[in-house]
Amino acid sequence: QVQLVESGGGLVQPGGSLRLSCAASRSIFSSSAMAWYRQAPGKQREWVATVAKIGVTTYNGSVKGRFTISRDNAKNTVYLQMNSLKPEDTAVYYCNTGSSTRWVDWGQGTQVTVSS
Repeated sequence: QVQLVESGGGLVQPGGSLRLSCAASRSIFSSSAMAWYRQAPGKQREWVATVAKIGVTTYNGSVKGRFTISRDNAKNTVYLQMNSLKPEDTAVYYCNTGSSTRWVDWGQGTQVTVSS
């Protein structure tokens, strides 16, 4: 059974940091680029960042220089380090594979709220 479990969200002040984690089933993690996505209230889900199997990373321009995606292949886990957070980063954050043609069932996501 393919499973994605996100964690690490919370309430943080503008300028603060959070580190998100996503534990994935070995069956998808070992064969896939992995990515983070987010969905703000009233908006469509958007792509945030991708890490390839060999570690190459790409970022949405809105987070480049502030967020860092990484993966631990031994733990089947992908991370998102978020620094210099802004109120517009407020959203539910999800992980999944890096290609829409290979998406698996979405997890519950983790809420990130940036507010003073």
